[in-house]
Amino acid sequence: MGNCFSDVEGGKQAVGGAQQRPNSIATTNNNNGGHNDAVEFFFRSSGIQPLFTQIELSLSASNLLDRDITSKSDPMAVVYAMKRDGKLEELGRTEVVLNSLNPAWIEKVTVAFQFEIVQPFVFHVYDVDSKFHNVPVKTLKLNDQEFLGEATCVLSEIVTKQTRSLTLNLNNKNGHTSLRNLGALTIHVEETVSLRSCVEMVVHCSHLDNKDLFSKSDPFLRISRIVESGGSVPICKTEVVKDNLNPIWKPLCLSMQQFGSKDNPLIIECFDFNSSGNHVLIGKLQKSVVDLEKLHIERKGANLTLPSPHHGHEKVLKGQLFVDQFCEKQQYSFLDYFSSGFELNFMVAVDFTASNGNPRNPDSLHYIDPSGRLNSYQRAIMEVGEVIQFYDSDRRFPAWGFGGRTIDGTTSHCFNLSGSTDAFEVEGVEGIMAAYARALHNVALAGPTLFGPVINTAAQIAGQSISYNNNKYFVLLIITDGVITDLKETTDALVRASDLPLSILIVGVGGADFREMEVLDADNGRRLESSTGRVATRDIVQFVPMREVHSGQISVVQALLEELPGQFLTYMRSRDIKPSSHHAASTFA
Repeated sequence: MGNCFSDVEGGKQAVGGAQQRPNSIATTNNNNGGHNDAVEFFFRSSGIQPLFTQIELSLSASNLLDRDITSKSDPMAVVYAMKRDGKLEELGRTEVVLNSLNPAWIEKVTVAFQFEIVQPFVFHVYDVDSKFHNVPVKTLKLNDQEFLGEATCVLSEIVTKQTRSLTLNLNNKNGHTSLRNLGALTIHVEETVSLRSCVEMVVHCSHLDNKDLFSKSDPFLRISRIVESGGSVPICKTEVVKDNLNPIWKPLCLSMQQFGSKDNPLIIECFDFNSSGNHVLIGKLQKSVVDLEKLHIERKGANLTLPSPHHGHEKVLKGQLFVDQFCEKQQYSFLDYFSSGFELNFMVAVDFTASNGNPRNPDSLHYIDPSGRLNSYQRAIMEVGEVIQFYDSDRRFPAWGFGGRTIDGTTSHCFNLSGSTDAFEVEGVEGIMAAYARALHNVALAGPTLFGPVINTAAQIAGQSISYNNNKYFVLLIITDGVITDLKETTDALVRASDLPLSILIVGVGGADFREMEVLDADNGRRLESSTGRVATRDIVQFVPMREVHSGQISVVQALLEELPGQFLTYMRSRDIKPSSHHAASTFA
């Protein structure tokens, strides 16, 4: 997930080239309306052929209004498609750039270009309030942010430009011209090519010039690709290394989609981070991927340079860039795995706690309407299950309940919805719906709300599968109406499960305040930590309040699949599990 970098710590994070973001090729950039391999696979296999070309929008702005008193604005851009009825559909958001009136955003927005129709786009730029520290960008309420300007265009206006770039003046909302200069927005488009090659590197610098007076510089790298028009588009930046003139950064993973070709020149700039946004250039150099590989092979460093006051000359600095590790390999996509026989195995767990209300009362979340109108649990099972079942060949799904008092009078936090003590699987989504309806007659609502037992049961199934089959990945859907009371036990269970082929989607139903649940969804970039101090290997949770899904902001398919492909790929790649039809190998040189 893209994070809001409106605070100092947020601004020090890496963007666009980190290993933990495996979706640079195969999945979306986590924008709400972008291209998603899983969704495309769903449509293709349903006989629906996409009639469009995927393109990426890179955005930058200049001379924005300064809305902050003690610092500069912290801008973020939002991209919309205008529908025929004039309504706007959000397609994606950039990251927030800290303290800048001339931002060049790194996060791209992927859109579908359709030659045969006119596609009006609207771009909004906001100054994000600094109190939203490390809040995921997608959850920011735009009404809480300061509006900086709006621009509109038709997509074909950009793609037909020789430079594939278009600069637009920013106006007030609804296109009203402002008496003040609100700045300008530049949109650059590039076709998304399904290139699978990527380069993984570990780099460091030595003997950097110190730009700070009372301490050492806080360096970070920004890497940009030079485009045909002669300009440059930033593709990633590293994290900030504090107080260090010989920094070693975390591994970078750059896809060919990002750098274009191994011979394309890249601009690598080293900056001293300043919380004011006025980052000081320490030095820069221009190298292609081929050049970087050569630095690694020859174990040589490349000197940074700075523009010299004498026109046409550059000052060669003592500071150098070194490439400690260099690895070129294939990045297989979500589709590669599923077209070669991999499966998602669906599991579901339903909340039977008393807070749902008496199932016989119409205001209960568990009320079965005789007219056939689905309650919140039924809607979640149907809409989520109908998508996931597509990836499961036998369509036999484990289905459990938790927080209910079963026929024997005991409260269970993981019982079979089928009512059988042995058979925990049911046939298809219809089987889940039927078992759920029967359970409401046989199980009394009780409590409390405990996730731990259900997660441990799902993890046991996922763990057992590893020993005999590594082409299965499990997805547990938990539907609940309230906040859990076993946060410690649940967190411990999730940390243990992060080593397994398992993702967990939690859907909140009803009107409860689910903010406490979001701690389980590591969208703030901080992985879960167990009570013993162990950190989760990866993020495996996606939490979605059902009311937001049905408010029209996002679709159920997007809410379900937004992070799942990335979680799946992270697991497969970390264990070097390849699609069965591919045998490429890669090792660090």
